[in-house]
Amino acid sequence: MHGTATSGAEVTNVSTHCFWLLLGDEELAVPFADFPWFKKATIEQLSEVQRPTEDHLYWPQLDVDLSVESIRKPESFPLVSRSAA
Repeated sequence: MHGTATSGAEVTNVSTHCFWLLLGDEELAVPFADFPWFKKATIEQLSEVQRPTEDHLYWPQLDVDLSVESIRKPESFPLVSRSAA
């Protein structure tokens, strides 16, 4: 591991189109269109998010790892999940 995050991650809201993550004082929308593996997740699964480092998020119940930067700028990360939406 490269270090410990100074602030955690918290899911603050969920809609049919996305969910919102609070990362310190920054709130980011995570659209299901860009991140389809979250679309059928339960609130419990979405809410159990860990932030091992400043740029690393992990959802253990879903076995999903994401870079925070991939949420901020999804167009910069062309790899797309092939999971069923």
